[in-house]
Amino acid sequence: MRFFAQAFGFFNWVGISHFINLLFISLLIRSGLEILSAHPKLYWNDDCRVGSEWLKFTRKVMPADRLWTAADEQEPFSSWLALPGHMNLGMGRHWHFFSIIFWVLNGVGYVFLLFAIGGWRRLIPTSWSIVPAALQTAWIYAHFHLPPAGNPYNPVQQLAYAGIVFVVAPLMIVTGAAMSPAVAARFPGYIRMMGGRQSARSIHFLGLVAICLFTVVHVTLVAVEDFPANMSYIIHGRHALEGLSVAIGMGGLVVVVILHVWATQVSLRDPRFVQRILGVAIEPVRRGLLHHVRSRQAYPRSAISAYFIINGRPPDSAVYQQMAEANFENWRLEVGGLVENPLELTLADLRAMPAHTQITLHHCIQGWSGVAQWKGVAMTDILARCLPLANARYLVFRSWQEPEPGMAYYEVIDLELASHDQTILAYEMNDAPLQIAHGAPCRLRVETQLGFKMVKWVRSIELVEDYRMLGEGQGGYREDVQYYGPEAGI
Repeated sequence: MRFFAQAFGFFNWVGISHFINLLFISLLIRSGLEILSAHPKLYWNDDCRVGSEWLKFTRKVMPADRLWTAADEQEPFSSWLALPGHMNLGMGRHWHFFSIIFWVLNGVGYVFLLFAIGGWRRLIPTSWSIVPAALQTAWIYAHFHLPPAGNPYNPVQQLAYAGIVFVVAPLMIVTGAAMSPAVAARFPGYIRMMGGRQSARSIHFLGLVAICLFTVVHVTLVAVEDFPANMSYIIHGRHALEGLSVAIGMGGLVVVVILHVWATQVSLRDPRFVQRILGVAIEPVRRGLLHHVRSRQAYPRSAISAYFIINGRPPDSAVYQQMAEANFENWRLEVGGLVENPLELTLADLRAMPAHTQITLHHCIQGWSGVAQWKGVAMTDILARCLPLANARYLVFRSWQEPEPGMAYYEVIDLELASHDQTILAYEMNDAPLQIAHGAPCRLRVETQLGFKMVKWVRSIELVEDYRMLGEGQGGYREDVQYYGPEAGI
């Protein structure tokens, strides 16, 4: 009975939080690398100018003799490294956002208990004397010797643990939030504090590097200093039952590895299953935190990017080409579905309506960004003309672009997003008619969403009650084919 009473102590909060943290931080690292592979370049400027990156993980060079889009920048990472690997951005995002929910919850619980029982004194330095002591300890490590054991940590370990828990981890959260178009749109000053969206992305990456280095050094020291004793402290909270501690610790590591193998295989084999199952946890959180946010962006003209990356290949149909040759004078925008007054608008009709101009930051799901001035018609003005019926809930924007023969590109937004002040159909960019490469004759702008929601080369708008009867029922072409989530606020 005494043995079982002692063994039950293994399931203490320190040990449990260690393994929960290990599982989700490793999922975050691997899925984060998958997200990075979609645009494997890092910048300190939001323009993402060619050649201005400070670090890149690709040898691809933009050619001068043909169209080069953001999709051409992608670099496939191996499934041994990224989750799931092989350019599966949708799956990487699902695993990343699923893991961040539980990693944050585990971290909050850990910190709460740390202060509730006084354990914070073991991590947070209370005297500046720790600095010279840490330098002396580091000198010992540099000579490949082990310093005297601390109580329970030596000065270097204490500073490292405190830095990871109270500096790096919070920094990862705040920089991650800064990459959300909804957060950046509602609080432009928030990302300015970090130097911009790309600076936040770079800092986020450096935080990942710091966590990886800490993990390698931490595990190495646990193993070489006194592995059985260290495992008993991690698992049991005190020096006891070393053999059982090692068995449980190694068993936990095996479970983590098995879960990673399973997550990779199921994501590659059945991505729709992953999209559906993980979405049960992810989508309500994303929608609750970000969906109701409204954009308050008003960048100065001096912030407009000299270079704005092209994403997506223009339509190649004969009908679109004929409209382009006629300067889109014969283009018509059809607005129908659940409306009292169906519309057929020309480009001249749109230009005759009240114009809205805004300078905003564009966030691509692949990771790049750019600032541009957009001029167009507010969606609220179009809705006021077509008069949606009471049961209309969503707007379906269809494009002249056909990613696959006979399949038009489309995306869905709800009436709430359509009612935002900065949700417009833009027909000008930077004081000039919208270029074909950027979506002429007009494109959607929804400034709290990622770029894939902002349909280019708009052909029609249909108001519907439910989008699940369209395509694969996920809310858009990218959601149907590339397994993105329907909530695009981050």
